[in-house]
Amino acid sequence: MTTRWLFGDQLGPHFVDDHRGPLLMVEARSVFRRRRFHRAKAHLVLSAMRHRAAQLGDRLAYVKADTYGEAVRDLDGDVEVVHPTSYAALGLVERLGCRVLPPRGFATPREDFERWADGRRGKLLMEDFYRRARLAHGVLVDGGDPAGGQWNFDHDNREPPPKGATTLGVSDPWWPTEDDIDAEVREDLDRWERDGDVQFIGRDGDRRFPATRREALAALDHFVEHRLPEFGAHEDAILEGDPWMAHSLISAPMNLGLLDPLEVAERAEEAYRSGAAPIASVEGFVRQVIGWRDYVWHVYWHMGDGYRRENGLRATGRIPQWFAELDGDATDARCLSHTLDQVATYGWVHHIPRLMLLGSYALQRGWAPTQVTDWFHRAFVDGYDWVMVPNIVGMSQHADGGRMMTKPYTSGGAYINTMSDHCGSCRFDPKVRVGENACPFSAGYWWFLDRHRETFEANHRMSRAVRGLDRLKDLAELVEQEDRRGNRAP
Repeated sequence: MTTRWLFGDQLGPHFVDDHRGPLLMVEARSVFRRRRFHRAKAHLVLSAMRHRAAQLGDRLAYVKADTYGEAVRDLDGDVEVVHPTSYAALGLVERLGCRVLPPRGFATPREDFERWADGRRGKLLMEDFYRRARLAHGVLVDGGDPAGGQWNFDHDNREPPPKGATTLGVSDPWWPTEDDIDAEVREDLDRWERDGDVQFIGRDGDRRFPATRREALAALDHFVEHRLPEFGAHEDAILEGDPWMAHSLISAPMNLGLLDPLEVAERAEEAYRSGAAPIASVEGFVRQVIGWRDYVWHVYWHMGDGYRRENGLRATGRIPQWFAELDGDATDARCLSHTLDQVATYGWVHHIPRLMLLGSYALQRGWAPTQVTDWFHRAFVDGYDWVMVPNIVGMSQHADGGRMMTKPYTSGGAYINTMSDHCGSCRFDPKVRVGENACPFSAGYWWFLDRHRETFEANHRMSRAVRGLDRLKDLAELVEQEDRRGNRAP
């Protein structure tokens, strides 16, 4: 009889509902020994795996082993596995002789993406893929036309935080209640750390993200009913007193396989159709779920395993210890300090702090994209290889030479001042680029452009910014200042 092996990110019913034979799940200690993951991430993954094992009962063999291989080799009979989510895992199951089933947990099949990509002549625009997915799956369409009269409401979803607000004023996200399994996981992690077997980054705290299918559905329902209506307009905004804003927080359970993206998109569409949520919020959320998320998955496989090593900007700097260890106290830059503290506490911040604060700072400083990718993978509860390689190499660090994105995503302090409330309590001034009060982002932005002037002066989306270098009378002083600062915490 064929055994189906489930990985720790294949925990939903759609990974087993067509299989009547025995199941296997392996908790491999070596995964945590090799890399320093966030403590909250380790807790979430082990809690989700053990909860799923308890649900499946005698049908599933839950094996605690040092490595995956030693557990699988002991099995009698054939072993099959749903296509894993990383090149490393795929190589492992192939070496172990497992039969690989097609991927699950994504809206668009691999073969559909490849057919689309083959006709694009290398220009894999996410917006084109997203519209095609909407039509293919009948999501937010009316007779072939986009619901609400347009495909993309991004222009309506870029509002800064409400003036004078400390929170967005929406209800809190749905939070899980820990149980005996969580207590067991915490005890195990504590013991492993005491024994020197593993090391983590980040702080331990209450589990904030769903670990079961029932919890994931409860979190989704709560978001759609109480938070989705307010999601769109301020989805790019940051408030120090409101880490969650109106975001869904379901990326973690989705990436554990507890929710299927189409059911998530359809649940959001129901809110629009019933008049409970505006089209701009619903469309923006759907674009994240069946647009960007699926697009990143397919780019990961389409580009090949070597994509992770691309380094078009020749960035070779090492991530400094203060950043790697999530030490918010090490820097006076309020935006960096607050964001690192949030990552240390929760293993999560929303997409704008990831892209325009953490990622932008790494890009400006010239840190090696392989190191940045690895750090994001380990530090975030929803971070997996397939997630982080395209997001960091292709988008955040612009390391692929523009194959995925046409411009680098970085900015000076003015953007941060507009879209957040960080700058009001910071000793640095976003309008100052040289001197003791110089904002590290305002200075870093021009320092980055100066280093890569030749690369970007022919880029139609960057040429105007590059020409701005010639108007800076203090450019030489700025470059000297930033060369001297290097990786020291601002």
